[in-house]
Amino acid sequence: LTPRQQLSLPLTPAVFPAALWPAAAVEVYTSKEVDAVNGTNLRLKCTFSSSSPISQHLSVTWNFQPEDLSSHEPVFYYLKEPYKLSAGRFKERVTWDGNIERNDVSIVIWNLQPTDNGTFTCQVKNPPDVDGTIGEVRLRVVQKVHFSEIHFLAVAIGSACVLMIIVVTVVIICRHHQKKAQEKRIKVADTEL
Repeated sequence: LTPRQQLSLPLTPAVFPAALWPAAAVEVYTSKEVDAVNGTNLRLKCTFSSSSPISQHLSVTWNFQPEDLSSHEPVFYYLKEPYKLSAGRFKERVTWDGNIERNDVSIVIWNLQPTDNGTFTCQVKNPPDVDGTIGEVRLRVVQKVHFSEIHFLAVAIGSACVLMIIVVTVVIICRHHQKKAQEKRIKVADTEL
């Protein structure tokens, strides 16, 4: 074929497959930011979608980067089964809480500490889908609040109810005394007549 004849050929998928179909990729979904109370447990939710059926070689990698932006630390790994860490700050503190069939690769972190402040990443590879987004969750561990807004609201409503009961009781007592005094005056007036 001459160069002119080659240009006149129709574009078929066999000739330009990458131009017609996007490359397969895994999409990962997480919350962007999460607040949790110091000393509690937290489920870090991570789900995914893939253009390929779930593979026997699907892998999940959770990592952590502290707020001071020091190097990433491993948190959890899954390949055919969950693998616990043998060392590091998350040893004995992370458990698998996902369900691969439901595209859920969540974990639970136990006994949160202020040193857990930072960014957790969730990466899923489902061969042949090995590229795609990485989910990121920024965790902020806060101290226990002794007097929250809910407590304040409860105290305010309770105080208003008690005040209302006191006012109603005082009004009833005053009216009762007024009625007694009026009855006494009527009695005195009747005896004078």
